[in-house]
Amino acid sequence: MNRAGDFWRRFRRHGFAVASLSLLLLLALLALIAPLIAGLRGIDPNDADLLSRLEPPSWRHWLGTDDLGRDLLLRLLHGGRVSLLVGLAAAIIAAVAGSIIGVVAGYVGGRLDALLMRLTDTVIALPVLPLLIMLSAVDLSKLGIPVEIARSPSISLYQIVVIVSLFGWTTVARLVRGMTLSLKTRDYVRAARALGAGPIRIMFRHILPNALSPVVVATTMSVGSIILFESVLSFLGLGVQAPLASWGNMLTNAQELIWSSPMLAIWPGLLIFLTVVAFNFVGDGLQDALDPRALDRRSE
Repeated sequence: MNRAGDFWRRFRRHGFAVASLSLLLLLALLALIAPLIAGLRGIDPNDADLLSRLEPPSWRHWLGTDDLGRDLLLRLLHGGRVSLLVGLAAAIIAAVAGSIIGVVAGYVGGRLDALLMRLTDTVIALPVLPLLIMLSAVDLSKLGIPVEIARSPSISLYQIVVIVSLFGWTTVARLVRGMTLSLKTRDYVRAARALGAGPIRIMFRHILPNALSPVVVATTMSVGSIILFESVLSFLGLGVQAPLASWGNMLTNAQELIWSSPMLAIWPGLLIFLTVVAFNFVGDGLQDALDPRALDRRSE
């Protein structure tokens, strides 16, 4: 309990991190209850009403409507559900994969370590954005996936999560490997080995939990980058597909109306900017809270 109190005390000293965490929690809450808000207001965010297109803010539509007459506020909230889900899910999957690869490479060592690290170097050297664009454009029906599934709007969401996860694990893998090389020589690891604990138990019970601090920081900071990737892919028409809304494809739909209705682009762009910056500040605050020496160095 005392450790949790010390952590929170150090985290609170980072004012921008606290404000950013509050903003992210507010955005997550609003996105989570978006269907409830839509139900209470009696508005379907996917229903087009061409007679109400491009309306200014009003009591009925608090932020106005888009080019198809859909409520802009509800589209932003539903877009936040998709963008935040993609960012968090891909970051967590990449962190899990990277943690497993890193702890196995660091603990086993030898040829397996060399093989896994060369694989990591290869993935790092790849041009990520062109590959993401190419893989996002793949027709899933030609890979043996049933046409009705491959053509469903929600499949694009899962496709992006999988694709981003394939390239996002390298940083965590390197961090965990470095921590494992240090931790596996500690006395408690030697004691566990002497008591007959197997390699899997030692790696995942004694080493990995003590290497999670940098993983948490790296994962938090990667969420913002993943949201940017999703936004770029959606902006290019290769990300989340209609009728699902994401902040990226909302920008795509607004690009032809940027001069006549600039708010259609400003609102999703502003939310992307604030979310990415907020995740970076939270990651910075977590780094200070989990490593008191980093906070001390900042205050010098």
